[in-house]
Amino acid sequence: MEQNTLDTIDLQLLDSLQHDASLSNVALAEKVNISPPTCLRRVKRLMEGGWIERQVAVLSTDRLGSTLGHGLTALVEVSLDKQGSEHLDAFEARAIAQDAVQQCWRVSPGPDFMLVVQACDMPHYLVISQALFTQDANVRNMKAFFSTKRAKFTTTWPLTKPPVV
Repeated sequence: MEQNTLDTIDLQLLDSLQHDASLSNVALAEKVNISPPTCLRRVKRLMEGGWIERQVAVLSTDRLGSTLGHGLTALVEVSLDKQGSEHLDAFEARAIAQDAVQQCWRVSPGPDFMLVVQACDMPHYLVISQALFTQDANVRNMKAFFSTKRAKFTTTWPLTKPPVV
C-alpha cells in the first residue's frame, strides 16, 4: 500500500494507538482483527510514513504541578512589528528553544503567534516573558491569558467522519 493513503485498518490502528500506545503488538492486532505480523508491518509503515510522529507518555499536570510547582499555564498572543519570514523564523526559533514553551503556533489573522507556556509561578513567567517579549525589539504586542482551570485536554484526533446532521 502507498505511504500517502490510509485504509480502514490503518485508521483503526491509529485510533487505538492514540488512545493507548502501550498496547502490545499482539493486543493491538487482536483489537483490529489482523495477525500480529501484519500489525507490526502496518505500524512500522505508519511510523516510517510519518503518520505517527512519536510515542510519548502524557503526564498529569495536576500531580506534577503540586509536586514540582508548575502551577501557571499561560496562553500568549504575540504580534511582531515586522512579519518578514526571517523575523517570523527568528522569533519562532527563540520561542521553541524555551523549555517552558509547550506549544508554538503561527496563526492568522490577528496575532502572529500563539504560545502555550507552562511556568512554575509568576516570577518564573516574568523571566520567560522578559526573554521572549521584552528583550526583542520586534515584538510589538503580547497579551497573556492565565489558565484558571483546564476543562479539557486531549492528544487524540477524531479519525472518523462526523455524522451528517
